[in-house]
Amino acid sequence: MTSVGRVGSSNPPAAVVFDLGNVLIDWDPFPAIAAGVGPEEARRFLEAEDFDFMAWNHGPDSGDTWAAAEDAVRRNHPHWADHALAYRAHFLESLLGEVPGTGDVVRDLHAAGVRLFALTNWSHELYPHAPENFEVLGLFEDVVVSGTEKVAKPDPRVFAVLAERSGLPLEQLVFVDDKQANVDAAAALGMQAVLFTDAAALRTELRSRGLPV
Repeated sequence: MTSVGRVGSSNPPAAVVFDLGNVLIDWDPFPAIAAGVGPEEARRFLEAEDFDFMAWNHGPDSGDTWAAAEDAVRRNHPHWADHALAYRAHFLESLLGEVPGTGDVVRDLHAAGVRLFALTNWSHELYPHAPENFEVLGLFEDVVVSGTEKVAKPDPRVFAVLAERSGLPLEQLVFVDDKQANVDAAAALGMQAVLFTDAAALRTELRSRGLPV
């Protein structure tokens, strides 16, 4: 666990902002793709040198439709079309449960009266599966979904949306994410940014900032 930004301020942060995928919700595209084309083909697809799944997934996360993203695969990588289509068709298989311990951190913060927000790179079309399957999301005041806003982390514009929706200056927020690029972007905007590794380290990091966990 590493952090960027101010630590040890006399006042604790006004709120904590969580990323969702692989911070609070364990996400892995492999089971979803394997459900459609089998594990060996799923592995080949995700390891392919001629197709970058994460870059492709970032399109819908940034506001593209899944239909457009899938049509692009049919045109440009037809040999991977069935593999790509399997991901959305079996998306629920990619949501493996809560990341161990993080949900308890969220529940403890909520019980202590700490304001909670989420900022997630997630497509507008698929995000509804999250609150339907993870009750812990009901503890957040608001969830900023990149696909809905049509701009994704680490773009600074999505952090501006967070500031507007929370009504708080970014400098008063702690931001937790598992991607270094997102943590760096948040820190550059004045946020107290924490790179997530596991829930125990996160508790230590939040306590060092005066938060009751």
